[in-house]
This record gives sequence, structure tokens and C-alpha cells, in this order.
Amino acid sequence: MELSVSLDGVARTVSAGSVVRLEPGQSITLPSRMYHRFWAEGGRVLAGEVSSVNDDFSDNHFLETLGRFPSIEEDVAPFRLLVGDYSRYYAHATGGSSGGY
Repeated sequence: MELSVSLDGVARTVSAGSVVRLEPGQSITLPSRMYHRFWAEGGRVLAGEVSSVNDDFSDNHFLETLGRFPSIEEDVAPFRLLVGDYSRYYAHATGGSSGGY
């Protein structure tokens, strides 16, 4: 199966399952709903992924079942909260039973 992707804004056709190697500074744009994975070869890499629309609960789909975030045992009060943390933190701070911190 042939797929269309964009490398630095230039359309390119690749075979499903093939490896596309990016050089430092390059970008790739993938169509919505395309399964993909990233890794470094021969060293460390700093990579970022940007979605045009992102809802962590419905936007991400994985071939294998994975947890969205790793389990963390909090040992200090949070300095900054994520949007999803407010209800759990304030329920805990006021004696509620929503779980969390």
C-alpha cells in the first residue's frame, strides 16, 4: 500500500511499514489516523509531535494497549496543575474523595 506524507512541505509517497529517516531540522506531516512511531538511531534525539486538534482521551489511538501517562507517586504538593488535575486536587484539599493527590 502506498501512502502520501509531506517532508518539509513536499509531498512524498512511501510504502506502508517503511522507515522514513529524518535529518536534524527536518519535519514530516502525516495524515490523520495514520499509525506511526518514532525512535532514535545511533544516539539521542529531541523530537516533538504536534497535532492540529488534540484531546488526550479521544485523539490518540495505539496499536497496543498503553496507559496514557506513567504512574507517578507524588511526594510533594504540585507547583503547577494540568487542566485534568484541578478537580482531583481541590477535592483532596477540601476532604473530598475523588482520589488523586
